Amino acid sequence: MRLFKGNSGRSLGGTLFALALSLALLFQACGSTSSEPASQGNEPADSMETLAEEHSGDQPTATPAAMAEPSVPVTGQEIVYATVAGQPVTGYLAQPENPESEALPALITIHEWWGLTDNIQAMTRRLAGEGYTVLAIDLYGGEVATDPAQARELMRSVMDSPGPAQDNINQAAQFLTGKYAAPKLGSVGWCFGGNWSLRTGLLLPDLDAMAIYYGQLILAPEALDGLDMPVIGFFGEDDSSIAVEDVKVFESRLTALGNPGSINLYPGVGHAFANPSGQNYDAAAAEDAWEKTTAFFATYLQAG
Repeated sequence: MRLFKGNSGRSLGGTLFALALSLALLFQACGSTSSEPASQGNEPADSMETLAEEHSGDQPTATPAAMAEPSVPVTGQEIVYATVAGQPVTGYLAQPENPESEALPALITIHEWWGLTDNIQAMTRRLAGEGYTVLAIDLYGGEVATDPAQARELMRSVMDSPGPAQDNINQAAQFLTGKYAAPKLGSVGWCFGGNWSLRTGLLLPDLDAMAIYYGQLILAPEALDGLDMPVIGFFGEDDSSIAVEDVKVFESRLTALGNPGSINLYPGVGHAFANPSGQNYDAAAAEDAWEKTTAFFATYLQAG
């Protein structure tokens, strides 16, 4: 059994520096970082406004990503996995009905800016069908947005006070590797959750694999030094909230680290093109991203 212990795989000085830098960048939500030319002059409010524009008129309705059935029958249940600030945190856990082993590799799924919706639960079941114990965590304390304005405020509440979210993720990892004895652990998130999937890798250097769907990117090399796990990312060239230049800089940072993952940039699609919820879905890009995601996790969480 492998228990996660926060930042145990990194020197104390490097860990504290990386986390402090990450927190400083956190206030920019799903936009670009302020340390690169493409992002100079962007204030946190600007990034929030850009993201809001990407979701203008959007609604948290199911997309084909969420409506697809799992490849094998699965079970799902709401479950308390953490206690943050004295309050129990309820997520959604899914597993195959007939698992191949008692201790499956596990995934943490991190919701879009809407919150832990039924669509995120459906995507969690779909991922479980690939042979995982999957926990959809809740960073909004049980609240779910029904319109972009509400989603923006919920996301801002996390950005303004990120400590509880970090505690939430640490406990989620300990829950999966302790109670469910997961031999390997990965993370995946969309939009707001894509940013937090990246931060999960900074918080948990023992993480085995990480997928980012168009989340805000941290570009400072010092912050990424501890990013030891394979990373796969998916971005749209027409996403106004994340500059193409920043995606390419992030890819070059990973290459310099010798990271074996990959960054995928899709032409002609914008933000949230593979989200479980919303009106920005692009079938071709989303299906390609799904195939790459499942192959990536199979390689780094199931092989060997």
